[in-house]
Amino acid sequence: MAVSELYSKSARVWLPDPEEVWRSAELTRAFTPGDQVLSLRLEDGSVLEHRIDLKSNRLPPLRNPNLLVGENDLTALSYLHEPAVLHNLKVRFTDSKLIYTYCGIVLVAINPYSSLPIYEADIIHAYSGQTLGDMDPHIFAVAEEAYKNMARDERNQSVIVSGESGAGKTVSAKYVMRYFATVSRSSVQANVEDKVLASNPIMEAIGNAKTTRNDNSSRFGKYIEIGFDKKNRIIGAMMKTYLLEKSRVVFQPLGERNYHILYQLCASSHLPEFKDFKLSCADDYLCTNQGQCLAIEGVDDAADMTETRRALTLLGFSDSDQMSLFRILAAILHFSNVEVKAQSADSSSITPDQHHLAMFCELMGVAYQDMAYWLCHRKLRTATETFVKTLSKVSAVNGRDALAKHIYAKLFGWIVDSINRTLKFAATRRCFIGILDIYGFETFDVNSFEQFCINYANEKLQQQFNLHVFKLEQEEYMKEEIPWSLIDFSDNEPCIRLIEARMGVLDLLDEECRMPKGSDDTWVQKLYTTLLKQNVHFDKPRLSNTAFIIHHFADKVEYQCDGFLEKNKDTVNEEHINVLKMSKFDLLVMLLEEQETDTNSTSSTSKRCRQGPASKVHKKTVGLQFRQSLTLLMDMLNATTPHYVRCIKPNDQKAPFTLEPMRTVQQLRSCGVLETIRISAAGYPSRWTYQEFFKRYGVLVRQKDVQTNFNQTCKTALEKLIEDRDKYQFGRTKIFFRAGQVAYLEDLRSEKLRLACVSIQKTLRCWLARKKYLRMRRSAVVLQKHVRAQQACRFVRLLRWTNAAVVIQKNVRMWAGRRAYQRERSAAVTIQGCFRSYKARQSYYKLLYEQKTVVIQSWVRGWLARKRHQRYLAAVVLLQSCVRRLGARRELKRLRAEARSVEHFKKLNVGMENKIMQLQRRIDQQVRSVSSTDAHPRPRHSLESQAALETNRQLEKELLEERAHYQSLLSEHLQLEERHGDLQDKMNRSSAVRCLYAVLTFTHDVTLCCCVLQDVTRAAVDMPVLLKLQRKVKELEEEKRSLFGQLNRREEAEQEKSKVGWTTARRSPHRDVLSNKRRQELESENKRLKQDLGSLRKSLTDDSGPLAPPKPGSMPYNVLLEQLDCSNEELEMRKEEVLLLRSHMVRQTAFKHKLHTLNEDGELWLAYEGLKETNRVLEGLLQDQGRAHQQEVQEVRRELLGVKEESGRQQQLLAQSLLLPKEAQVEACLQHEITRLANENLDLMERQEGQDKTVRVLKQQLKSYAERLEEQSTVSQIGIPVNITRKEKVFQGMLEYKEGDESMLLKNLVVDLTPRSVAVSSLPWLPAYIIFMCIRYADHINDEERVSTLLNSTIISIKGVIKVGKDFETVSFWLANAGRFLHCLRQYSGDEDFTKHNTPRQNEHCLTNFELSGYQQVFGDLVIQIYQQLIKCTQDQLLPLIVAGMLEHETAQGVLGSMPASQRKRGASVAEEADAVTVETILQQLSLFHGAMRQHDMDQELVRQAVRQLFHFICAVTLNHLLLRKDMCSWGKGLQIRYKAWQLEEWLMEKELSDCGAKEALEPLVQAAQLLQINKKTPADAQAICAMCSALTAPQIVKVLNLYTPVIEFEERVSPTFIATIQDLLRDRSEPTTLMMDVKSVFPISIPFVPSLVVMDAIQIPASLHLGFLTRV
Repeated sequence: MAVSELYSKSARVWLPDPEEVWRSAELTRAFTPGDQVLSLRLEDGSVLEHRIDLKSNRLPPLRNPNLLVGENDLTALSYLHEPAVLHNLKVRFTDSKLIYTYCGIVLVAINPYSSLPIYEADIIHAYSGQTLGDMDPHIFAVAEEAYKNMARDERNQSVIVSGESGAGKTVSAKYVMRYFATVSRSSVQANVEDKVLASNPIMEAIGNAKTTRNDNSSRFGKYIEIGFDKKNRIIGAMMKTYLLEKSRVVFQPLGERNYHILYQLCASSHLPEFKDFKLSCADDYLCTNQGQCLAIEGVDDAADMTETRRALTLLGFSDSDQMSLFRILAAILHFSNVEVKAQSADSSSITPDQHHLAMFCELMGVAYQDMAYWLCHRKLRTATETFVKTLSKVSAVNGRDALAKHIYAKLFGWIVDSINRTLKFAATRRCFIGILDIYGFETFDVNSFEQFCINYANEKLQQQFNLHVFKLEQEEYMKEEIPWSLIDFSDNEPCIRLIEARMGVLDLLDEECRMPKGSDDTWVQKLYTTLLKQNVHFDKPRLSNTAFIIHHFADKVEYQCDGFLEKNKDTVNEEHINVLKMSKFDLLVMLLEEQETDTNSTSSTSKRCRQGPASKVHKKTVGLQFRQSLTLLMDMLNATTPHYVRCIKPNDQKAPFTLEPMRTVQQLRSCGVLETIRISAAGYPSRWTYQEFFKRYGVLVRQKDVQTNFNQTCKTALEKLIEDRDKYQFGRTKIFFRAGQVAYLEDLRSEKLRLACVSIQKTLRCWLARKKYLRMRRSAVVLQKHVRAQQACRFVRLLRWTNAAVVIQKNVRMWAGRRAYQRERSAAVTIQGCFRSYKARQSYYKLLYEQKTVVIQSWVRGWLARKRHQRYLAAVVLLQSCVRRLGARRELKRLRAEARSVEHFKKLNVGMENKIMQLQRRIDQQVRSVSSTDAHPRPRHSLESQAALETNRQLEKELLEERAHYQSLLSEHLQLEERHGDLQDKMNRSSAVRCLYAVLTFTHDVTLCCCVLQDVTRAAVDMPVLLKLQRKVKELEEEKRSLFGQLNRREEAEQEKSKVGWTTARRSPHRDVLSNKRRQELESENKRLKQDLGSLRKSLTDDSGPLAPPKPGSMPYNVLLEQLDCSNEELEMRKEEVLLLRSHMVRQTAFKHKLHTLNEDGELWLAYEGLKETNRVLEGLLQDQGRAHQQEVQEVRRELLGVKEESGRQQQLLAQSLLLPKEAQVEACLQHEITRLANENLDLMERQEGQDKTVRVLKQQLKSYAERLEEQSTVSQIGIPVNITRKEKVFQGMLEYKEGDESMLLKNLVVDLTPRSVAVSSLPWLPAYIIFMCIRYADHINDEERVSTLLNSTIISIKGVIKVGKDFETVSFWLANAGRFLHCLRQYSGDEDFTKHNTPRQNEHCLTNFELSGYQQVFGDLVIQIYQQLIKCTQDQLLPLIVAGMLEHETAQGVLGSMPASQRKRGASVAEEADAVTVETILQQLSLFHGAMRQHDMDQELVRQAVRQLFHFICAVTLNHLLLRKDMCSWGKGLQIRYKAWQLEEWLMEKELSDCGAKEALEPLVQAAQLLQINKKTPADAQAICAMCSALTAPQIVKVLNLYTPVIEFEERVSPTFIATIQDLLRDRSEPTTLMMDVKSVFPISIPFVPSLVVMDAIQIPASLHLGFLTRV
């Protein structure tokens, strides 16, 4: 397309302006060829007619589309020209607060005159490893590119920092050095980087000064070579300096200062070490007060002096060296105040009492007379003689100043050499990166020799820069196989030849310096004669004969020739040097001796010239030395890969973020930025990859032209879009466009989108209008229908209402008349009835009142009389009954005593007498039977009868004893009955007391009743004790019933058996009668006891009656307890009695069975022995039961005490809880219930464990019995011998190992173990358990050395494995095992806080001999160390994925538009879509991490903390890159970031980790995405942003707003006014002001105790671990 077509209506152009340089305007009418005037409208609305130059036919430059404004790279602009560059820099600097911008290979840095938070260590780490162009422009990006190229290509690099004074060159160079020191830091050479950085404050102190343009201007050039070893670590540095401004030592213009070190020394003169220098303030010395600027705003010279001394110490300057240095500087200060008096026009002198000269001589160690003499005299040498000549005052002062400059220059060179010696390379240097900090192009009102040398150096650097840019451009075209045509660029070789060629400016200057009477005027005339007509770059001013003009590449500069020869010669009086050489000051002598042997102080490259035959020193001039050093510098730069940083000074007022267009354009022209733009614009400046082109301009391609091959599609589309084939070229990977073509494509794209929007709007508006019309038509029809129906209804209603009104009127009038009559009649009747009824009611109420009063009085009086009579009667009856019962009881006791003494015993003895009579009768019968036998065997029978008689006597004796024993039993029974009676009396007395209480209670008032109820309530707490006692009584009763049942069954069996025997048949009835009678007595006694016990229970448990039990502790309560004890004793006695009856029954049974053979073969004796044995057995059984009963009683008492204590605690808890609020009461009750349930659970667990143990033992026994049965059956069947089986051994959960096996154990279990072998086949925590079981064995045998050796070796082995194994699985595995081992140390330490979670079996495995709390801390630190290693491993694996997946990848490409890539970004190869990293890739990696941690059974809390840390890392890395990438700050990118953050949150919910804090860790990123999407126009939007972005710092919010870039035409940039409003609202925030999130920030780690349920003795060791040398114990 033709160029004129671009100048259509509404096209924007740039117009020249005297103040703003360029001004924007808009065409109001399209330009057509032949027009002489352009109709324009300026931004302020004014209309302007711009006339076109007909000769050149040059149109105003076009303005770039808004989409390209603010580009990171100036070469990415569609229109490359001066106004576009200036406007882009202004938008970035003033609006977006961005100070760095790329211009091809150049980084343009604008001095903000304000501190920015963009140089922290986090920023350095963010740029480390990034490709140039991936991030926003930054000085660190250039440093990273140089460092990466050096490491990758093993080629030396150079970073060239240039700019005029005050542009920020020194600061930029410092940041470059800081970046190298940070990214290449190593533990071995940790102090080398610090030393390199420490050289900066020293060089700034001795080489920087305040000028009118800069408070810290470098007055010398320096080139620092930073050396690196094979591992890319800094091993040293070397510094070279160029052209120190020595004239500043003795002279400073108004508003400027001398070098900083002199003011720092004066500010520190009060220090004790500086007292000998006798210094005062800087205003007292001529060399520091000429500029009348003694201080710099915001600078503390004393504090800077401290920093300088610290840096000197760090760089190896001893205290003596530092004092010597300051001594020389103090001498220079004094020397500047030396006054020279003129004696005549050609002579001068110095007074002998000069204080400052005396101090100078004292400090320098020279003679006062010699120095004073030679300051005013000079020695002249000829071929034959030498003579002394006096000097004028001017010459003497110049000699003084020359000596001061010479001393300072020598001192400067000595400091630089000392620094180089300290920073010398400690090892072999593989590569180096050079940093050139050199003055930029300078032009002042008065330009002298220094400006000439500076501009000459810039000419050389510009030539090198142009050649390098041209070379890179050529390489790019050849790489893409684009036809190469020679690009014409401005070559400044003629200007360089004018300066340095033979018979050039420098050559003529040196020649004039060699002339005996050479002067500045003669030299200038030679320049006019030689160069004026021969070189177009040289010119002569019109109104001056002492100046000349050189046309430099940047601008023409007029130089004043005054002082050129003197500065070029740089001569010093030789006698001054000789006087100083005689000094006793070692450092001064060394400095002057270096003049003969070493290199020059400023360039460090040229050597001393040889002395002539007249012993005169001929040295090289300053110009020659500078030219030679500059040539060496150019050679060095050409041998390296250069990287350019151009520093721009935006204004002369040092106002922050204020850009003056005129000053900026001058510097852009002088630093070569515009030349780079011109070279790029001469070819194809705009370059797009095929994929990026299709992604951006795919909307211009018709659907039928789209092919599978992107390249072919783009070629087809471009051939139709741009007809001129010369406007673009197709490369191998990119498309090259001429200047302006991208803007043309943007216009086409905007027009296409506009037409699409119009079409969409047209269709949508049509649809909306038709929809609205149809809706209105339907509404109208419905409204008409309803309105007509309503009108008809109203007409009908009107007719009905008219008819109804007539009827209603008739009836209403009739009703009104009737109602009036009826009202009057009813009123009269009502009044009459009311009056009559009122009178009747009055009389009735009076009679009724009187009658009821009489009735009430009679009833009340009767009731009172009856109550009084009943109360008195009850009391009297009660008292009478008590008294009578007491007398009856006494009478009963008396009668019982009498009965016991005579009658009762007679009744009891009836049975025994009958027995004795029966026995006697039987004996007599046997005697008679014996006497009636034959006479022959009489001797034998007589003998037998005698024996029988003896036996009978013995039996009678035993019967008597038995009778006595029986009498004793009866006496005991009577005692028991008597005691029972006493107990019953006590109960009756207590009942009497209760009755008395009832009488008293009846007469008490309501208050006493309430107190009794409260006592009843308190006494009810002891009901559990009563219930337990009742349960015990029931058990005893059941036992008694069972005994009686057994007794009855035996008696029945005996009765059946007695029917068989004839002898026992006659005697059994008497004994049965006796036994039955005794049993009946016992049953009646038992029944009576039961009745008493029931009454006792009823009295104790009856809480509702008037006889409620008293409260605990009272006298009735104690009486009841004593009665209870007596009842227990009575029960014991009853048990003994039952046992006696049982023994008696046994004896009766034995007697019945053996009575018929009593006298045969001594069986009676045997029966008697059997009875005694039975008695002993029964007595033993009785004693056992007594002991058991005593134990039961003690247990009951203990339970009673426990119940009392529990009751007390409950009452105390109840009292405390009643004082608390309801919520606290509920919480206290829950806590108490939880404690109770926990105790019960522990008891149940102990019981269960005991039962389990019993079951195991029984199972083992059953198993052994079964095996024995099988063996016995086998033996019985086969007859083989039986094998003896060993019982199964119960292990103690320990592993025995021999001393010295620790290394083998740890090698097999730690070093050689792979996680998969254990995690799949066994417990994940198996190594931890095995090591702890070995620790238990060492603790069991009380071997402290084994314990410490094994623990220390374990720690060392795990650390070694973690250090060697960097994979996540290994670190995760050992983190889980180290944590489990720490839990084992806690769980089995014996501490109650941990052992309460154990089972009794686990508590048996606790350590017994050693307390390992110290090792718990050590293993806790080890767990934290492994955790940090785990986080580092995960972060290293996630770091390459985060930026690509969270920022760069687009889930919906092309839908929301995309920012056109910059020149540098397009240079990188575009990856295939299949290899693109997405957020799903990150989620898959996180799932792998989480799965590995869960597989290794890591503590859940550690897993949660690790996930939270990883999400913080993802958020920090993403947000930091978002803050450093302008192309990522758009509305569409915010939408995609929010969607990806939502996917991460969904992953947390899927893994049940929503409450681990990871979601909160993502909050800054989510808020940043929301900030990109929210409206940013009104103050309400600003308030909403400040309220929403609570997790973002104020600098981060402002940075995102500044970086916000519209991607599509419908978006708008954030206005500076809105950003200022945000800053005002955020000013009061009390939060950190950091810009970057701390990527290395680690949340506090907590390791909660997690007990294990695994029992040590149940662990089995797999054979695959090769631990056969361990033995289970």
